[in-house]
Parts: sequence; structure tokens; C-alpha cells
Amino acid sequence: MKKLITPIALLIGSLAFSQEKKDSADAKVNEIKEVTFVAKKPTVESKVDRTVFNVANSSILAGNTTWDVLRMTPLVSVDNNDALKAEGESVTVYINDRKSVFTGKELKEYLKTIPADNLMKIEVITSPSARYDATGSVINIVLKKRDDEGLKGSVTLNNRQNTQNSQYTNFNLNYHRKNFTQTLVGSYSDNTWVQGNSFVNTINENNIITQGSTQNIYRGKNPSVSSTSEYEINDKNTVGVILEYYQGKGDNTSELESTQSKNGNFDYLRNQSQSSNSMNRTLGSNVFYKYYDKEKNRILDINLGSNYNGQSENSYFLRNTVFTDKTAIQEIGGISDVENRNYYLKVDYTQPIGKEGGNFEIGGKIDFNNNVIPNTLYGTLPEGLRTRDVFHYEDNISSLYANYSKTFFKKLETRIGLRYEYIDFKLRQDVAGTSRRDSYGTFLPNFLVKYSFSENYDLSLTYNRNLWRPWYAEFNPFLQPGTDGFFTRGNMNLLPNPSDRLYMKFGFKKKYFLSARYTFIKQDYWQAYVTEGDKIISEPTNFLGKVHKYSLYANTNQTFLKNKLTVNLGFGWNYTDNTDFNERNELREASDYLSFWSGSTNLTYTNLWNKNINLSAWVEVSNQNSGNSVANVTNVFHNISATKIFPKTQMEVSLQLMNIFGRPNFDSTTYSQIGSNRNITKSDWHGVSLTFVKRFGNQKVKENTKTDVEKNSGGGK
Repeated sequence: MKKLITPIALLIGSLAFSQEKKDSADAKVNEIKEVTFVAKKPTVESKVDRTVFNVANSSILAGNTTWDVLRMTPLVSVDNNDALKAEGESVTVYINDRKSVFTGKELKEYLKTIPADNLMKIEVITSPSARYDATGSVINIVLKKRDDEGLKGSVTLNNRQNTQNSQYTNFNLNYHRKNFTQTLVGSYSDNTWVQGNSFVNTINENNIITQGSTQNIYRGKNPSVSSTSEYEINDKNTVGVILEYYQGKGDNTSELESTQSKNGNFDYLRNQSQSSNSMNRTLGSNVFYKYYDKEKNRILDINLGSNYNGQSENSYFLRNTVFTDKTAIQEIGGISDVENRNYYLKVDYTQPIGKEGGNFEIGGKIDFNNNVIPNTLYGTLPEGLRTRDVFHYEDNISSLYANYSKTFFKKLETRIGLRYEYIDFKLRQDVAGTSRRDSYGTFLPNFLVKYSFSENYDLSLTYNRNLWRPWYAEFNPFLQPGTDGFFTRGNMNLLPNPSDRLYMKFGFKKKYFLSARYTFIKQDYWQAYVTEGDKIISEPTNFLGKVHKYSLYANTNQTFLKNKLTVNLGFGWNYTDNTDFNERNELREASDYLSFWSGSTNLTYTNLWNKNINLSAWVEVSNQNSGNSVANVTNVFHNISATKIFPKTQMEVSLQLMNIFGRPNFDSTTYSQIGSNRNITKSDWHGVSLTFVKRFGNQKVKENTKTDVEKNSGGGK
């Protein structure tokens, strides 16, 4: 860690010192003709219910996609399965307050098509109000909104050298004329991703140990385009249409070498080659109407939309297994074709109550989902595998919510909210004939209290009841081969995961923040490993048992050298009590108590030597503890970039260095009732990136993505 931080600190320090000397020299030569004060938001704002990462016009955007910037956002981490987490907990991603239809790797590929240059800010909402769906934390990606007259935009060309080479390009056009605004964003990426993996799987009975390694190469070509049309009928009424299209075409190859032993004796040696190709298409549409009375602070927001997602994949496995007395060759092919359709109607209304700063918010949403997943296997199949089946998942989620916020004595901010959700869902398999139909309703209360002792000191407390539901694919029980030689399937009997979270934050001098969090879970679902014959199968399973999580976190955002150097530093301590969880699930080898430190820092320097050179650096120290998975190592991630701006030609050139001092490894052990599985993944997030940006038109940006009501409602949404 010292080896990494020391060169970064020396680099920033030396450049800052030379810049300060140059600024002083310039001041002596030039007379001060005019002094202009510009209000600038801090890079990181710590609010009652959220942390806001203000990235608009920041050098951190150059050469990056939205996914890259998310990776560098305070409180956010990414696990080896590309799942986003906030403070170690699963999250739901929103884009401009619209829930994304993507999760996991699909979400990653989609966000990589959105240029970071289009970002206004990223909100990490750790204590969401009742307005949001029944999940844990929320990440809201807020894009820039422009209403300056005429045509303007940018074109970006990027080349990235990881283990292999990748290219990325995008264009961003905006046209505004009187009351009409049109935005068009398009992108295309041609990426190659190389990932190494090794594992040791232990089955306690008969001491079965399977160990091996895989090498995966993924190639993807991903075009996307989005269009936003907005028309202001008058100063109170606005209508608009949002259309989005994303396509992902991928090819994947994998090579596996593994061995297995039983009770210390050799069982088999296995080699497996796998190749697959996939196609993913997503089409989203949203028609919205917004009424906003600025004088009375009344807002009516109506959204009607639909999303379609189609995924097809054809995989082929050639497996050669050598036993002591024979050799078995298997050819396994798998075809999957997923059709997902979503329809929704969402209505939100906000208005002030009384003359004392009260605010009332009410709304509801109706969601319909219809997912069909046909699966086919062919070739010389192992015993117990079905050749084909079709899995259906349908649900109807109806929700109502209300929030009331009010400020007392100009010092005490309060918010209380309640959300009710009712879900009716059906699962079935056409061939196997298994089915399940279930429904349940859930009340999800939350409250917020903030007291300001003075202008520089405040204390806040929030409580949230959350419910994390299984994803539709996690229900699919069709057994399929995996690249690691094991098999995977879903579980039709999964139950949702409820949790309670209590959060306290103390802020002083508007720069320093101390927070403490307690999370309680009494039921969860995580990956488990089971055996059927000679097959080792990974599947999500419900785990009953109490888990207590505690964390302490400190954060500060500082500016130096006439606001040119910005430093955001966060550091936290996390402690988890898994005693009851491990005992009830017979996880004898798992640790009952987990304790670890984590932290991150963002540094940006603007206009080095007054030559329009911007520098940025990011470092994160973290591990991946979650549920019945425990991290064995702590990772250090880092990113250093420099951007040169040419104002006359409106061009930018950016050089970015990613994890050049060490390639990240995700090393964790998952415990189950039958044994454990250690998995080590060598990430490909390292290398060098070069980016060229050409801008045209007026580049002025106006931030109006939040209304006055939302900004001043004691924690907002």
C-alpha cells in the first residue's frame, strides 16, 4: 500500500508546489484587474440520506465511461461478478430516477456505452425514502440537461490496452430551440476481456477436493443509441419521449484444467474447452408528462413505459475426463433464448403543506413482467440433465407510498415515510411440470431526523426497512454446465431477503463527516454447493439466521491551492457477527466474526501550470465479504489520468493508467453445509487508455434535474 500511495503523493505534491510557485510569479507580473467569485460545488457532498459525487466538468470524466466513473465513486465497490455494491450491500441502479432494466454483467456492458462526459453527478442513496422500490441502497446516475440555444455536442475516440486491445467511440448531440430540446447519444465499443480464474472446491463427505484453473477470453461488440425529446408546453407543463436501444454481440472462449481426489486418492483429470456466442438486444421507451408550479411548489410526474430485453446464447463444451481405468469424452451443447417484457405506469405528486415548511409526497407504480426462458441441451449429456425445458416467470407488482417532511425551529429536519408493495408471481416449467404461485404484501417504513446545532455542526439519524427480491433468472431450475466444470441452476423456492438499517451521521464545518451504521438480517439467500451423483452444483439457497453488521466511516472533502486541488478521503471499519447465521446453517468452517478496514480517495488538480492540464488519481482499498462468502485478501485499486484541453479547437486528449502497480485479484471462500469453495479471479481491469474528444457548439450546461421541492425536503427522495 505504501509503495502505491507514496509515488502518487509525491507526484501530486511536486506538481502542486511548482504550480503554486508559478501562480505566485504570475501574480507579481500581472495586475489584478477584476475579481470574480464562482460558486462551485464540492466534488463530494455528504447529505443526510445520500452521498453525492459531483463529476460535471471534472477531469475524472476524460477517457472514461459511466461504468468507469461508477467504479471510482465513494462508497461504491464492484465484486468479481460485476455486481455493484454500496457500503458492501447490493444496490438498485436508477438513471435520471428511472429504474434500470439491467443487472450484473448486462448493466456493466450497458453503462460502458454511456460516455462519462454526459454525467452530471452520481447519488449513492444509502437511506432511500419510500419513493424508491423495495430494495436496499440506490445508485442514481444523473445525466446533464442542456437548454442553451442551437446545436452542440461532442465526439469521443478511445483506445484501451488491457491484456488485449479494445476500442470505444461515441457521439453526443444536443439541439435546443425555444421550448423544444432534442438529445441524441450513440456509441460503439469493440472490447476484448481476458480473465484468469483458479478454484479449490472441498466436499467434506469423502474429502472430495476439486481444484483447477480457467482462462476466459470475452469479445464483445456493443452499439447503442438513445433519444430524448422534450417539449415545454408552457412554464408549468412539459411532455417528452425517451427511446433507448442497446445491442451486445459477444463471443467467449474458455479453457479448463482440473483434478479431483477422494480421501486423498486420485479420482480424475479433466480438460474442458468451451466456446459460445451470444446476442443481447434491449429496447426501452418512456413517455412522460410533468406539471411543475414553481410558485406553489407543486409537482405532478407521470411516466408510462415499456422495456424489452432479448438474450440468446449458444454454448458448446468439449470435456475430456481421464480416470484411473478409463477415459470419457463428452460433447455438451446449450442453447438459451430469453424474452423479457416489462410494462409500467408510475405517478408521483408533491406539494407543500402549511406555511411552516412541510412537504407531502405521494405516488404509486404498477409493474408487469413477463419472462420466458427456453433452454436446450444436446450432445453426450451426463446423467440427470434434461435436454430441454421452458421456464416462465410472470409477476405483477403494485406499490403505493407516502412521505411527509417538515422542518421545525429552522434546525430540526424530519421525514417519515411508508411504502406498501404487493406482488403476485407465477413460475412454471413446461416439460418438468413444476410450478409455483405465490403472493405477499409488505409494509416498508422509514424515517429521518436531522438536527443542526449551528451552521457548522449537525447530527442525523435514519431508519429503513428494506426487501431484496430474487431476480427472475435466480428462480430458473434448469441445470446447465459451467466454464469451471461444475453445474449451475436456480431455485424455484427462493424467498425474499428483508433487512433493517439504522444510520447515524455527524457533520462538522461542512467538511468532515463521521457515520455509524447497524444492519440486521434474519434471512438471506446466497450461493450454495450441493452434490448429485458426481456433479457439483452451484445454486442460490435461502439461509436462515441472524446477521449483525456494524460500520464506522469517516469522510472529508477538501480544496487547496486556490481551489485547484480537490481531495476526497474516506475510511471505514466494518464488523460482522455471523454467529447465529453460521450455527443454524452448519457452516462450521466459516468465521463467526469478520472485521476489516476499507477506504478510498479521489484527487483532482485543475489547470496545472495554467496550461489547461487536469490531473486526477483514485485509490480504493477494499475486500468482498458478503453473506456466506469471505474475502481472503484485501485489494488495492488505483487509477491515474492526465487531460490536456485545447480551448480554441475545443479538443481534449487524455492518458489514463489503470492499476499499473498491481493487477487486482478477487480471492474469496464460499461456505456451504457440505463444504467450501475458494475462488481466485484475476481481473483484467488494468492497462493504459488514450482518448481524443472533439467538442463543437456552445458547451454551457444548465443543471435543472432537481426541483426546489426535491432539494429542500429534508433528505429529498
